[in-house]
Amino acid sequence: MSARKAAVSGTPSSRDDVLRYLKMWLRHPIKLGAVAPSSAKYCATMAACATTDLDGPILELGPGLGVVTQALVDKGVAPERITSVEYDPGFAATLQQRFPRINVIRGDGFDLDATLGERRGEKFAAILFAIPILHMPQEKRQALFSDYFTRLMPGANLTQLSYLQTAPVKPVDGSFRVSSSPIIWDNIPPARVWIYSQAEAGRMAA
Repeated sequence: MSARKAAVSGTPSSRDDVLRYLKMWLRHPIKLGAVAPSSAKYCATMAACATTDLDGPILELGPGLGVVTQALVDKGVAPERITSVEYDPGFAATLQQRFPRINVIRGDGFDLDATLGERRGEKFAAILFAIPILHMPQEKRQALFSDYFTRLMPGANLTQLSYLQTAPVKPVDGSFRVSSSPIIWDNIPPARVWIYSQAEAGRMAA
């Protein structure tokens, strides 16, 4: 059985997911950020840019209903490698039902020490980030990403979904640098993947 078939368990229609996202966005626009799930091409680009080729666990922050999770599985990432941190309890429950072999944690991606618990010192091969942060001052965004980079293995990167045409988080000397994918026009709205690589050992994704 393929990793994809083994990972997915009963996925509803995309229309159902769009409605769930829209309802959540109307209630909590700052917490969700997006009014609909990202397009398949956008998610595939996110997975392609992440350093999942490194041998180690993958950390997904803000997976929602699992569109990027599915892209990781489609890329060939073993579900057991994926830890997904989702704040909304309903989304977290749905994610675990759809992907029974991944490790879903209902928690706060902004407080990984508390959320990861005994795993707080673990190093990850990649971090995939889809939590809205534009309400935060730039200095706090940089501090947050600098903390994430202490949790990455050498050569690992952090990828971020964003509608912005400039980097949501500016590079930090000695910590990380920034590049991006081309614009994905079939997403609503058009968007790109931002790639944050380690300042010295990191590699820039094309």
